[in-house]
Amino acid sequence: MTHRNEATGDRPFKIAKIRRILSARGASAIHLTSAASLAWLFDGARTGVPLGGAPVFSATVDADGGVRVTTLANEVDRLAAEEIPGPVDWNVVPWHAPLDASHLGTLNEGDAAAELRAARAALTDAERERYRALGADTARAVTRILERAEPTWSERELAGHLACAAYEIGAEPAVALVAGESRARVPHPVPTDAPLGGRALAVITTVRHGLHASMSRWVRFDRADPYGEVESALREVEADVFAASRAGRRLGDVLGDVAAAYERHGFAENAWQAHHQGGPTGYAGRDPKAHPEADESLDSPQAFAWNPWTPGAKLEDTIIADADGIEVVTHDDDWPAITVRGLTRPLTLSRA
Repeated sequence: MTHRNEATGDRPFKIAKIRRILSARGASAIHLTSAASLAWLFDGARTGVPLGGAPVFSATVDADGGVRVTTLANEVDRLAAEEIPGPVDWNVVPWHAPLDASHLGTLNEGDAAAELRAARAALTDAERERYRALGADTARAVTRILERAEPTWSERELAGHLACAAYEIGAEPAVALVAGESRARVPHPVPTDAPLGGRALAVITTVRHGLHASMSRWVRFDRADPYGEVESALREVEADVFAASRAGRRLGDVLGDVAAAYERHGFAENAWQAHHQGGPTGYAGRDPKAHPEADESLDSPQAFAWNPWTPGAKLEDTIIADADGIEVVTHDDDWPAITVRGLTRPLTLSRA
């Protein structure tokens, strides 16, 4: 069956946002080159060929709302048929030519990176529905895999199942990390040949319609649960992080609340510095990754993927925060869970 981008078109709404940026800057056009901005504008179009690779097209949006797509001659037919439907002007260049189509008076994307990130932050109704569907599909797939995983599997084997599951739900894998028992204290466990052993962590980010859904889950094959108390304290840190994710707040200030939450719940001072804590998500895995100087203002409804971590324990889900509270999109009713401050949160799956 031929793939076609069938996402509901909200391009006019997004072009209107870009036009406001151009008006404020007194610019005639802007040249978009990042995967995040291109996927956002074109309803989740797949922008690259290698996974995570550079886009094979760029786009110039002018102050009147016109859109011109520059792409390589060997990509244009596929893009027009499968990824970028609708009214655009095509500028086709040889496969060996650069995609730089900027002209005098045209902003480069980097010149307006902050404004574009702010434009992407608030989800449309259509994007929220796409996120709910992707999150549910991803969570169900992870449950199915970990329910049949074996302690003799290697980390690479489990990662392979995670990547395969992404394709099976019509998505692509952006991240597939696995930590077996011997590597549970590694912050970013790129898979190795090590066996899963008594306890394992599975981390995945799937991408569909340009949106990134990230989640982490633990499975235990031994009866012993040496990290139970640590995970319980980390869930309290996470609850504080969720509560801090409110529209209008500065992202760097939210990270300050994260740092304080670790110490408040019994972790060492500066424990938050041992690993990045995540941040806003959407058309990039982290858009941006939270850091102390981050000046971005949170919006609503906005997606986040926070990942509080301590050696041997990690939590991560993709959520949408709005005026009504927190919605966890990477949720599966079949996964064991506990209620924390009114929100269902995952436990370690026991296979003992």
